[in-house]
Amino acid sequence: MSYPRSYLDSPSLESSPPPSPWRTRAEQFRHRPVRLRQAALVLAGLAFLCTFALLSRQSQADYDVAHDHHPSRPSVPLPTLQHGHDHRLHHDSGRPHQVVEDHTLSKPALDDTRVAAAPESIVFSLIMFSEDAAIEGAILMKSILMYSSKPIQFHIICDDGARAYLERRFRLIERPARDILVRFYLLSLGDMSARIEREGAIVSDHSAGTPGLMKLFIHEILPESVKRAIFIDTDAFFITDPALLWDRFGDFAPQTALAMPSHPDQSSAEWHNANRICSCIMLLDLARLRALRLMDSSAYRDAAASPALAPAAFRAMFGAPGEDGKYRGVKLGDQGYWWAIVSQNPGVFEHLSYDWEMSSCLMDMYGTGLGDDARGVEEEARRQVHTEGTPHAGKAVLPKMLHFNCLDGTPHYYEWEGWVDAQNSLTRRWHPAVQYHVGFKWIWLNAHKPLGSLTIEREEKVVFADERFAARQGRMPRGAEFA
Repeated sequence: MSYPRSYLDSPSLESSPPPSPWRTRAEQFRHRPVRLRQAALVLAGLAFLCTFALLSRQSQADYDVAHDHHPSRPSVPLPTLQHGHDHRLHHDSGRPHQVVEDHTLSKPALDDTRVAAAPESIVFSLIMFSEDAAIEGAILMKSILMYSSKPIQFHIICDDGARAYLERRFRLIERPARDILVRFYLLSLGDMSARIEREGAIVSDHSAGTPGLMKLFIHEILPESVKRAIFIDTDAFFITDPALLWDRFGDFAPQTALAMPSHPDQSSAEWHNANRICSCIMLLDLARLRALRLMDSSAYRDAAASPALAPAAFRAMFGAPGEDGKYRGVKLGDQGYWWAIVSQNPGVFEHLSYDWEMSSCLMDMYGTGLGDDARGVEEEARRQVHTEGTPHAGKAVLPKMLHFNCLDGTPHYYEWEGWVDAQNSLTRRWHPAVQYHVGFKWIWLNAHKPLGSLTIEREEKVVFADERFAARQGRMPRGAEFA
């Protein structure tokens, strides 16, 4: 923008401005006699000092009056503040104590030393036999620590090879962000075989073998002080806070002992329909399972104790065992036995959301995947697959844990040959998540300073619950000699 030169140039001044009245009065005052000026200044100073003293006395009087209206603090501690109310005990001579509510909000004392209760730990029980299993399991546990908002307990049933691998990883955490307990329960093949022999009827033709059957005995292996635990297969990892899964225990009905994903739309006569559940992830109320006496043992039979829950369920589903007393036709390992238990005792079982079972095996992860972050829930539900006829029909499955099972041809799911195929549907949808969680370094779990502690323990000699029962009865259970 420009302006005419005539506008920018300052006009010439034709005359001087008129004299200021303030300047005129100052000149008159300056020409007065010196003594008169000094007297005026002294009087002005005295007037200011008197005014200041009067105002100070009035302010102190107001403070004293206000202070008198507050009773002195009692010598006994005050009750804690609840919902902004200060509950003070007032004692009137000859009358009992009464709690009087003062509805004025007050700040807590600065020297309040009350300490908030420690947050509840999230408890996991995992099974890993061999270093290969530990390599996958380490990714799972790393993801738990990456996202957890609460302290963590890991109760790991394993052999020494898995323990050594995992312990080296945990030792990289020198400044934990929260408390971590790692307890290894070392079991030999002889220990496991002896417990199965005392049960008497179960065998497995699954690739997980005898260690996989230990999922049926977690409540016996862990001490009674551990009341609840989450079990997860090693070929999975979290993508959100596991505290959300732990909170699911709070919704259990009083009689519920376990929860796992259920698939009523699935069926397989060869498997006795055991594919209608997935024991890849389970919420286990260990205290309830102990009270029910889930699995049988010669120790219980010899003592004429109350019967275990499993034998009647096995017979109802599989019929009588073979000539050697074993159920040889049970498929899917431990899952086949879990299916018999929960199908014959539905009151102890609850469904667990598919949010926690994003399986690559049969359900193609329900069509979920990364990308399109602005998509709404309704559109997401319309795009998903394999939910009709399930508890999630018409609802969006929102992934919180990813499970990469049935990726054959490799001991580690993240080395599956299909990941190099850019056109593969699973690769396009989820491979970046696999790369991130596998590559995330353990040292990145260190906080800027130690905010928690890392405790690593080792249980060298595991004593099963049936052995403890027999010891209390003063006898050794049949089959214990195999240990």
